[in-house]
Amino acid sequence: MPPETSLTKVSPAADTSAAELAGLDALDTPTVTRTPWWRRAIAVGLPPLVALVLSIAIWQILWAAAIWPEFQLPAPITVWQAVESRLLTGEVFSILWTSISRAFIGFLAALVIATPLGLLVAKVTVVRRAIGPLLSGLQSLPSVAWVPAAVLWFGLTDATIYFVVLAGSIPSIANGLVSGIDQIPPILPRVGQVLGARGLTSARHILLPAALPGYLSGCKQGWAFSWRSLMAAEIIAAGPLLGVGLGAYLKQGSDLNDISMVFSAIVLILVVGIGIELLVFRPIERRVLRARGLAAGV
Repeated sequence: MPPETSLTKVSPAADTSAAELAGLDALDTPTVTRTPWWRRAIAVGLPPLVALVLSIAIWQILWAAAIWPEFQLPAPITVWQAVESRLLTGEVFSILWTSISRAFIGFLAALVIATPLGLLVAKVTVVRRAIGPLLSGLQSLPSVAWVPAAVLWFGLTDATIYFVVLAGSIPSIANGLVSGIDQIPPILPRVGQVLGARGLTSARHILLPAALPGYLSGCKQGWAFSWRSLMAAEIIAAGPLLGVGLGAYLKQGSDLNDISMVFSAIVLILVVGIGIELLVFRPIERRVLRARGLAAGV
């Protein structure tokens, strides 16, 4: 009689079930494939570059067709010469620094204010009922409407600029965070409470990480609103104490009836907006999505 062994023979049905379960687990596991940096650079940079070349080509064709007179539609080379002349003198860098530094300071201040405000609105029912509709209304209010009031309150100073930037960006950031928190599965905060996470600990370790995609979308929209608000404030509230930013530079071109100066200001405003999107928000968004297994291989 053969000796007994400790090994148990597994049936083919059990092998099949185990393989199926392993396959289901593999579907839930995000597969991360690293793309070489040069391919990512081409994928990110080539489409905007092609769109830019096509836009300039269409612009050149319209100018060559002489549909509009020269003082209404300048040639692309004329606009480039206007930018180049200010590049050589260093004036462009001063103009860009004035506007970009204001935008970043105002946006960071808006983040500091809007984040706790969004948490409060999302988690406290009375606060949501009281100021939730107000935040939505302020988000739809054009920021340029705040400029005359800000000038009367603060005069032609930097406080006017920053107030308009805050008024334009805070509602978008707060509403984005509220939307992100509303989409969190209810089980996550409950698990956090069971583990002892309450108050600021719960907000830091559970609510904010779980609401990060919605919060990031609100931040992107808040930046766009703050940049637009800044341009409106610089155009209207122009003065010697405020320096020359992109908005004031655009206003100078309009006052001088210099269409090439106006177009060069518009081009610089677009360059900054696209650059911030591609260099700041796009990498952060890609990292967040990849960490959640939603953008594997990006």
